[in-house]
Parts: sequence; C-alpha cells; structure tokens
Amino acid sequence: MKLVIPSTEYQDSYINMVREVSEQGEAFVPFVLKEQYDDFSAMVKRLESYSTGDSVPENFVPHSTFWLVDEDGCVVGCSNLRHQLNDGLRVLGGHIGYGIKPSERRKGYAQTILKLTLIEANKHGIDKAMLTVNKSNIGSVKAIQSNNGILEIEKEVPGQSGLVQYYWINT
Repeated sequence: MKLVIPSTEYQDSYINMVREVSEQGEAFVPFVLKEQYDDFSAMVKRLESYSTGDSVPENFVPHSTFWLVDEDGCVVGCSNLRHQLNDGLRVLGGHIGYGIKPSERRKGYAQTILKLTLIEANKHGIDKAMLTVNKSNIGSVKAIQSNNGILEIEKEVPGQSGLVQYYWINT
C-alpha cells in the first residue's frame, strides 16, 4: 500500500472508486470526491492547485489530496489534508478527512490511509492534527484510536445526526 498524489495514471481506478461510492448512495468523503472528473487531467491540476493555495474556493483553506493505492495499482481510498484550520473546520472536518472504497472496507485501509496522511501532515508543519468523526462511524473511530488519537470532547453539532467526536493526534 502506498499514498500517492492524484495522477492520470490512476484514472480508471479512481473513477471506479467514485462510482462505487455513488452507487452505494453514500456521501462523498472526503469532499474532494465530488470534484468533476469528466476532464480528468483538469481535475488533477485543480487538486494540485488547491495544495499550493491557488484557486482555493471561498471559505476553504489550502489542502492536499492523496490516494491510497494497493499492490495492483488500484485506488482503494482517498484522503484530504487541510493545511490549517478555519472556523468551519474546527467545528466539522478538522485537518484530515478520508474514505475507503466500499468494497475495500474492513481490511485495515482506513488505519493505513490515516497513518500515511499523518506523515504528510507532519511534512506540512502540523505537529498535532485534529480529526472529527461521527461517534457512530465505528470503523473511522477505530482507525483514529489505532493511530493514537486522543478524544478531547464529543458533542452535538447542528446538521449532524448523533454525536461528533473531536480527536487530536500528534504527528
């Protein structure tokens, strides 16, 4: 397993992952999975520009996207590292969001993608990463805890069902 920056090399595999998430009727997590990919090269360039702070949408912060690729070169997950927190990310989102392709879950990939993204966070000068997660998302909670996440608080957040937990992880 390896973490890669988005590349046209993985186009078919990435599109298959996004389609699978869509067919399952799931929310696109992380949010960058909603990016239009009809012109795949343009999407890859957009993601790259977001990481340098160029063309970042209003109310967003610079952020880097990564794909978790298996031994066969298939994209099995996506993570998004926010380089800093704004008021919105302090409420919901935190520094890192990640998601695993539905057919590839329960294989430890969430723990792996988070571990590798935390290394990238450290490279961006983030010593302590904040993560938010719905308490009912047991797989993600376990991934965070297995990466030494320390629960700070859990609370209700408007627009969210159930409790949202706030974790911190030293990178």
